[in-house]
Amino acid sequence: MKFLALVSGGKDSCFNILHCLAQGHELVVLANLKPADSTTQEMDSFMFQTVGHDVLEYYSECVGVPMYRGLIKGTSKNQELNYKLTNDDEIEDLYSLIKSIIDKHPDIEGVSVGAILSAYQRTRVENVCQRLGLTSLAYLWQRNQLELMTEMVNSEMEAILIKVAAVGLNENHLQLNLKEMFPKLLNLNSKFDLHICGEGGEFETLVLDAPFFKKKLKVIETKQNVSNDGVAYIEPLVKAEEKYEYVDVKDRSIDWKKFITLRNDLLNDHFSDIQSIVVPEKASQINAQDIQFFQDPSILVKLLGNKLFISNIRSKDLGVEQQAKKVFEILQELLEAHQLTTSHIQHSTLLIESMSNFSIINSVYVSFFHEPLPPSRVCVQTSLPKGSMLQLSVVAMLDISYKSGLHVQGRSYWAPANIGPYSQSIVDEDLVASLSGQIPLVPASMELSRESTFFNSILSLQHFDNVKNVTGCTNQLSAVAFIKDSSDVLNTSRIWKSYSEKTEGNPRECLLIVQVQELPRGADIEWGGLSYKKIIDMYADDEDEEDFNFKDRALANQNSLFESNNGHQVSTLSLTKDEFNTFQFNSSYHYSIYCSPGTIKSSLSDISADYIPVLNVWNYKGEQTDFGIIVRASK
Repeated sequence: MKFLALVSGGKDSCFNILHCLAQGHELVVLANLKPADSTTQEMDSFMFQTVGHDVLEYYSECVGVPMYRGLIKGTSKNQELNYKLTNDDEIEDLYSLIKSIIDKHPDIEGVSVGAILSAYQRTRVENVCQRLGLTSLAYLWQRNQLELMTEMVNSEMEAILIKVAAVGLNENHLQLNLKEMFPKLLNLNSKFDLHICGEGGEFETLVLDAPFFKKKLKVIETKQNVSNDGVAYIEPLVKAEEKYEYVDVKDRSIDWKKFITLRNDLLNDHFSDIQSIVVPEKASQINAQDIQFFQDPSILVKLLGNKLFISNIRSKDLGVEQQAKKVFEILQELLEAHQLTTSHIQHSTLLIESMSNFSIINSVYVSFFHEPLPPSRVCVQTSLPKGSMLQLSVVAMLDISYKSGLHVQGRSYWAPANIGPYSQSIVDEDLVASLSGQIPLVPASMELSRESTFFNSILSLQHFDNVKNVTGCTNQLSAVAFIKDSSDVLNTSRIWKSYSEKTEGNPRECLLIVQVQELPRGADIEWGGLSYKKIIDMYADDEDEEDFNFKDRALANQNSLFESNNGHQVSTLSLTKDEFNTFQFNSSYHYSIYCSPGTIKSSLSDISADYIPVLNVWNYKGEQTDFGIIVRASK
């Protein structure tokens, strides 16, 4: 796609351009915001690098594409992590600049941004992109800093330090290039945990040359500024010089990958190990169980601890769009009855009768979520009661004061972007994270992987794991693997077993494997679930905790897995029909029941349950069973 590049003059914004080019995108223009007062070098901005902003006037000449510049008139007025439109905020200056560029270059589809770890920067650029219908291209996002800086040092990019603001760095390090500084940065990282890429604001850089520069910059003279608090920076005076050899950024035949050390493997070392350890084996095909509904699941509403569970919303209206609108009208009414809004929803389970209706249903879904951090979501195609084209179940938080999460909408190498109205994860006040379904997309291109189902199962599990790591909620409470082909069950079970053995906090027993008819984008597998961040409370009453853990003997006797965090408990069960019929359901718990539609022969309207009709169910060992049940309880 054609893209504009946000540039500050620093290494990250320039190096991300190189990665955009390596991914086959076409650079059209550069964009930069500068201080409204041209004499100002250091601004109190949480978002923009302004030291050395005068040098940016030469970048158009160096790169060979137009440069558009705007003024920073606003301030960091909205300092929330997840940005929404705020008048007089500096992000609205960015919006105005990019909009003016799009008006002149309507074929631009993407925006290059050099964010590495800063969710503050990333969410703001993504907000602007979302409002303008653009795609954020952030290929440095969540990269390992040592690996990334090594790439930069070994590339043909020349960048010098123009500002230092950390212990161990002083004015003597100004104007040194990255190669010269690399050993020093490694040393400071080992001593003081300094961010090697300067993500903590330890230093700022100025790029003098890059592989896509037609001309390079030469520093003629500098003015040095040193403050009492240890911060030092230079104001460089530069000129553009001819290069003996250069590559034209507009030359579409250039292989830009040769200028960077780009890892070709989609799997990181950890998941490559899993791939090498697990021996692929197809299971025998199994016919689907009874898909005829004995009864239609009822709409159920249950208040449990600090959560509201709304389950099995359906409609029998004529037409897909009408049904979708009716389902959300019912949801809205039920939320309002409890003084809640769609912002309180942590997670949604969307069941669709046919994926051919997905775009229509999703367009209605989109219209109901406008705030930052929409709910996480799992979406699958499965059998529904006759006449129903969709079914929706949600979990809502009563208090969203401590709500956090992850909604990455930009392309990167990290994990697939969630461009739609659903987050990768939402974390509640108990530090329990709901995790969106992860399918085997190639993150950099957002295309479905064409590798084997075995490989794709590992790739999508890596996405799942990457999301957990960024949220910090790395301990698995429950996991569900949705597969389309019953012969993939053994591989799925073995991959999870290897993952469980190689990563702490991911017990084998918390996995259910279920077969459905279809998955988004035609994927062959989707991983979803719940995880949490473990907190050790030295004042916790162990006796009370033990009483809570085993107050339901029916669960304890099932040898099910119990995990807890701040009073939140989840148990994963696999039951035969006989075990299910004698199971003691507790009206104070919530259940997610995975089974073929015809296996439930009695009414369960007195308990809180999401009913997820599936073709087949297996436990974590890959053994077929009749029911998979996830039980949730709270103090």
